[in-house]
Amino acid sequence: MFVDSHCHLDRLKQSPQELAETLNFARARGVEHFLCVCVSVGDYDSMLEAVSGFDDVSVSCGVHPLHQDEACSFEVLLEKAKRKEVVAIGETGLDYFYSPESKDVQLTSFVDHIKVANETNKPLIIHTRDAREDTINLLREHKAPHTQGVLHCFTESLEMAQAAIEMDFYISISGIVTFNSANELRDVVSAIPLERLLIETDSPWLAPVPHRGKQNQPGYVVEVAEFIAELKGVSVEELAKITTRNFYTLFSLANKQKVA
Repeated sequence: MFVDSHCHLDRLKQSPQELAETLNFARARGVEHFLCVCVSVGDYDSMLEAVSGFDDVSVSCGVHPLHQDEACSFEVLLEKAKRKEVVAIGETGLDYFYSPESKDVQLTSFVDHIKVANETNKPLIIHTRDAREDTINLLREHKAPHTQGVLHCFTESLEMAQAAIEMDFYISISGIVTFNSANELRDVVSAIPLERLLIETDSPWLAPVPHRGKQNQPGYVVEVAEFIAELKGVSVEELAKITTRNFYTLFSLANKQKVA
């Protein structure tokens, strides 16, 4: 069974009935759980409402680095993050590729998220692009020893992945790995231990081959898994088993929700 460790179900251009059909399609392909990731605390309640009817969907809470115009105070973030249905903090992080002008605000927000993760004992979901040094340095400086997390939709260097793994983080791979232009990423994925890998769609964006040009959806995490399994020289079943186990180890609250 697979897990889509990072999707934005509330961002799919679908009616509630269509969303239910999309999730049923994923379940039929063997996807047993979905982590719906928040990009704006201001949209958290509407996101929760969109997915609250699905027992196999967990949620996070945070402010994406490219949504700093929707930023909130540390106190508001902490209040939302403490809610029992929240299994992770984020997505947060740094993006100097698309928004270098908001660097200072991003840095403050990222540190706030790290501190909230420390206080709530919930893992971080981190978006990072063209900000390798600052991302790693801020984690080293501010995260508590018990705080874990994931660098999601990873496209950075092996050195950055190894630095994150040394801090007890996981690396999540999206459909980008299937793109023709992703040779360097494939080399990185080949070198990352299976015990530190997660798989995701980041839907509705970044549909994997052969679905390029379509709106991405959680069911397509199967194509991501198939591609990585071939790349790593393991069976799809083994890849699914290990990445699913990794997911529930990191997002332990999602596992408790599943059992409940």
